Amino acid sequence: MGQPSDDQKGSPLVPTTVRAALLPSVGAALELTEISLPDPGPGQVRVKLAAAGVCHSDLSLATGVLRAATPVVLGHEGAGTVVAVGEGVTKVAPGDSVVLNWAPACGHCHLCGLGEPWLCENSYAASVETYASRASDGSDVYPGLGVAAFAEETVVSQSAIIPLPQGVPLDAAALLGCAVLTGYGAVHNAARVREGESAVVFGLGGVGLAVLQGLRIAGAGPVVAVDVTPEKEELARRHGATDFVLADEQTAKTVRKLTGGHGADHAFECVGRSATIRAAWNSTRRGGRTTVVGIGSKDDQVAFNALEIFHFARTLTACVYGDGVPERDVPILADHVRAGRLDLDALITDRIALDDIPAAFDRMREGKGGRSLVVF
Repeated sequence: MGQPSDDQKGSPLVPTTVRAALLPSVGAALELTEISLPDPGPGQVRVKLAAAGVCHSDLSLATGVLRAATPVVLGHEGAGTVVAVGEGVTKVAPGDSVVLNWAPACGHCHLCGLGEPWLCENSYAASVETYASRASDGSDVYPGLGVAAFAEETVVSQSAIIPLPQGVPLDAAALLGCAVLTGYGAVHNAARVREGESAVVFGLGGVGLAVLQGLRIAGAGPVVAVDVTPEKEELARRHGATDFVLADEQTAKTVRKLTGGHGADHAFECVGRSATIRAAWNSTRRGGRTTVVGIGSKDDQVAFNALEIFHFARTLTACVYGDGVPERDVPILADHVRAGRLDLDALITDRIALDDIPAAFDRMREGKGGRSLVVF
């Protein structure tokens, strides 16, 4: 890392044409097309992607559950190599390996000032500004969550770059940018699980599996994994679950039996649906903590009566991006990877190409597999 040379700063770059998976409009099919990236401007960095994870948030953006300006190149969980930097960039230099940060904190808004940069009021600013154009007609293209990782290269602000510590494979490092930071952070930053505490995890996609690994690192136990797909049991146990429950109407009762009859000290909801939020709440012991990690629809209402809130004295809270600070947490995660405590490869169940992203979305809808990783 370090300051680029004067030659690297001053040499003009040719706008780059790269392949990308473009969403023309909400609900439309992804198009594999070419886009033109400009030279990185002041404070910007151009990155050649090594890999990009396919996250459920990408599916939510594609279907309109989450809002996105279109046409848009989705993908926000990525890692790659810096190929060019703009004027004033000091954080990285060409040749550096980096992880993309889709929610960079501005550092000066009210919430950043309160020490909660994961809630930064300006972290999504880049997602509503055009960053590239269609190679065919020059029309504007927006970056999904400010990052646009479903492309061979991207251009982002240096604030959206995290230098990758040594000893972490570059392709698998993509998962540090969302799934792993979110799952690990839910356990260690948001819930602050202590050794010996019991836990239950609802939903075993990439984030849910990362929560299981975070619980294993924390020394939690017993750890119950819950999913609607029986094939997830093997994955769950491989990532640290001591028990597996196939979701049904009796899930909460079953979890209570597996946690001493009281319910879990901690419940993690990684689906984003009212039914699983209620099930997670019902599975938590009196005085326990329910952490909602999944992103749900604004039309999906969750109801509680006033008496149960008082009687159970549980804490219900959301967790945004693992309540993390990427510049602080990615080096911690890298240390866990190097020590063998965190297994990134185990989270990846499918390595795919750009044109396989729609099939990865289908697997998500069907609840199959863990993380799909686009490898360039």
